[in-house]
Amino acid sequence: MKKIESFQVNHLVLKRGLYLSRRDGVSNGTVSTFDIRMKAPNVEKVMSTAVMHTLEHLGATYLRSHPVWGEKTVYFGPMGCRTGFYVLFEGVLEPMDVAEVIRGLFAFAAEFEGDIPGADPKECGNYSDMDLESAKAEASVFLNEVLLSLNEENTKYAE
Repeated sequence: MKKIESFQVNHLVLKRGLYLSRRDGVSNGTVSTFDIRMKAPNVEKVMSTAVMHTLEHLGATYLRSHPVWGEKTVYFGPMGCRTGFYVLFEGVLEPMDVAEVIRGLFAFAAEFEGDIPGADPKECGNYSDMDLESAKAEASVFLNEVLLSLNEENTKYAE
């Protein structure tokens, strides 16, 4: 059986941060996958599905509407373990190359007011499983405690 790269990351020492998870060649280019780790695995309480779902909608809206990164965004979605998100961008990129747009995403989510984009029965298969206030709080904590002070400790996987 093939080893899954993300399962090779030592989750016992993984800190909250923004990590380059992998790069894949596709067609005539490269896709860089980033691990947006909002919770320390197996240490901190994971986010609820409602929080994850809300952040997924806000994050996808922000990224796909971004004037520069919108066309480079391949995917933004939750990790099954509910400790964070994956974001895939076109290009050969490092965490610091995408740090500004990820900070923007979490600032947008932390300050969001109004109706959650796509949170209605026509546009979403589980539209009622949302928690905007808790999502805003999680986004604010991650932005202020991690994203505003990124360093090697939370941008490079421990060996």
